[in-house]
Amino acid sequence: MGGTAGGEEAMDQKDTEAFLKLYPVGRVDRKGKTVKLRIHEKYRDALKGLDGFSHAIVLYWFDRNDTPEKRNILQVHPRGNKKNPLTGVFACRAPVRPNLIAVSLCKILGIEGGVLSVDKIDALDGSPILDIKPYIPSIDFEARGVRVPDWLKG
Repeated sequence: MGGTAGGEEAMDQKDTEAFLKLYPVGRVDRKGKTVKLRIHEKYRDALKGLDGFSHAIVLYWFDRNDTPEKRNILQVHPRGNKKNPLTGVFACRAPVRPNLIAVSLCKILGIEGGVLSVDKIDALDGSPILDIKPYIPSIDFEARGVRVPDWLKG
C-alpha cells in the first residue's frame, strides 16, 4: 500500500468515519426521581428477555454538549470543581470529550410496553439512548484492588 504510517492512519480513519453511524434506540425520560427509558417502537422487540436481569448497562449520548468546541476539550477539573486537579477527559467522566458517549449501570425496576424503568442514570431528560446491554457478572465483574485518584475519594 505504500505511504507513511500517518497517511495510513488518516485513510483508515476516513474509511471508518464513512460507515460509522449511530441510531438512537430511545430517549431518557426524567420526572423528578422517576427515570424511564422510552424505547422507540421499532426497537421494542430488542427488550425481550431483559426482564430476566437485575441490571443493565445503558449507553447514551451527551447531546447537549455536542459542539466542535466541547468535543475539543481534552482536560477538565473533574466534577467542575477547580479544587480537583486538571485531568484528561479519558481519566474522568466529564460530559465533554471527543466522542460524547456516556455509560451508566442501572438497576432495572420494571419493563412495560417498551418502557424500561430504572433506579437512576447520569443522563439529562431527553438524552438519546444508543444501546442497552444486560449486566452479566461473569463478563462485567467487579474488579478487586481498584485504585482511584484522591479527588474521587471524598
